Amino acid sequence: MAKNDRFQIIYTQGVADITRILLDTETGVLYLEMASGYAGGITPLLDADGKPMKWAPREGQA
Repeated sequence: MAKNDRFQIIYTQGVADITRILLDTETGVLYLEMASGYAGGITPLLDADGKPMKWAPREGQA
């Protein structure tokens, strides 16, 4: 990852239909991205209170 990349892929699933979780490195907010063929979308992940989920690395992760 280059030093100026704002988004980092932290999870990927699928080959033809792709699901990814992206981390905004400036805000810590997590996003869900889905793509299938020429269609796709992105949305912030929300917690139980409706607030954007933020990255909380486990011990030993950066």
